[in-house]
Amino acid sequence: MSIRHGLLALLEHGPRYGSQLRSEFESRTGATWPLNVGQVYTTLSRLERDGMVAQGGEDDAGHALYVITDAGRTELKSWFETPVDRSSPPRDELAIKLAMAVGAPGVDIRSVIQSQRHHTVRAMQDYTRLKAQALAAIEGGGSAERDDVAWLLVLEQLIFQTEAEARWLDHCEVRLIRLSAAAQQGAGSTTAASLLGQPAAPVQPRPATPT
Repeated sequence: MSIRHGLLALLEHGPRYGSQLRSEFESRTGATWPLNVGQVYTTLSRLERDGMVAQGGEDDAGHALYVITDAGRTELKSWFETPVDRSSPPRDELAIKLAMAVGAPGVDIRSVIQSQRHHTVRAMQDYTRLKAQALAAIEGGGSAERDDVAWLLVLEQLIFQTEAEARWLDHCEVRLIRLSAAAQQGAGSTTAASLLGQPAAPVQPRPATPT
């Protein structure tokens, strides 16, 4: 998540102070990625150092305001026009957990998968409920603010993400069952046989060839 570019996008609408930027960022994303004021001011300091924002006086309440510079607008324009790089995907704790659970002593990997699936499905249901509420508010004419539309898009991304995670968990379980079954039939390795806590099939001695 690019906090710096998010703040630049908000500053494009006019001067803002730190806690105002935090509130608007969380409103736009439905507080899915909460920020603290320290993060905001640290990021603003770096943007100011890089010449992308500048201090623009104070408001009537004495809050220090920040404004976007031409360099900041150029950076923001480039960010919007450049696809998000997927060549170095972020670390995924669930993928790492399952990778480490493979063959781990005393770990029932199917139990790990089932527990995560239950949590994932529940999260998907929560997101779907929130989406229905957001759509009802927007389509009913009670809300048409850009923050509400932005939140709707974020919710739909979360729904697609949890749906994909649930499908992946189903796939992992089927894959492990097949590998274990193959090992039980003598076609796989001892490691594959132990994936689901099952012992490897014993190797049967070949019958002696008559002479």
